[in-house]
Amino acid sequence: METAITAAIIARDEAQHLGPCLRSVAWATERLVVLDQRTTDDSAVVAAAHGARVVERPFTTFPSQRNAALELVRTPWVLFIDADERVTPSLAREILERLADASVAAPVGYWIPRRNLIWGGWIRHGGWYPDYQLRLLRVGRARYDEQRDVHELVQIDGPTGVLSECLIHYNYATLAQFMRKQRQYSSLEAERLARADGRLRPHSLVLQPLREFRRRLITLAGYRDGWRGILLASLLSWFTFETEIGRIRRVRSRAIASNHPG
Repeated sequence: METAITAAIIARDEAQHLGPCLRSVAWATERLVVLDQRTTDDSAVVAAAHGARVVERPFTTFPSQRNAALELVRTPWVLFIDADERVTPSLAREILERLADASVAAPVGYWIPRRNLIWGGWIRHGGWYPDYQLRLLRVGRARYDEQRDVHELVQIDGPTGVLSECLIHYNYATLAQFMRKQRQYSSLEAERLARADGRLRPHSLVLQPLREFRRRLITLAGYRDGWRGILLASLLSWFTFETEIGRIRRVRSRAIASNHPG
């Protein structure tokens, strides 16, 4: 059956979110939770109680974990969803309608718009909406780039389409949660950039954060989200600075190591 689909979730310590998330994809043919073996809460118990197939495996990177999930899927299609996301009934209907299209030119992947709830409010500007995510994939025609640790990149063999109904993302609830996650992203992105470009570029410490602030606040109209938009633009500018600092430090460390191999 070509409309058969697996809802796949990559999770670690997500017991509080897994129940509502899995209920939102109860319409899927199968639900799969790939659980990080470092999980310390009842995520496995909660997932199993909601009818999901649970597979625990060591975590290396997010793209490698998603590729492992792709290997575990037993249906023609997979929908990747995070534990803090929800599929609305209207999005579920649209997905099943699109999968019923058996034409030769039918897409093998679909972009889904996403609405982000941050600090108790919907964020509509600043690059946070429609926040398209390539999450609905034809198994065997997609794979994640394992060189991209942050904001995973899907390599897809074939045409893609765009859905109109939104995925709901219950994103950052607190400022502390935001800071913790962005610091993690900043470190991973600094490592990726250092691998990609070995030049120091000290001017980027000033220019890149300023560009990010202007892009978020002015170009993408983040100011229209009030204090949340202004704070988001400011913090993302700061973490751009942290990323550049981290990149430069890594580039310098590698240069020193290469000059003193012994």
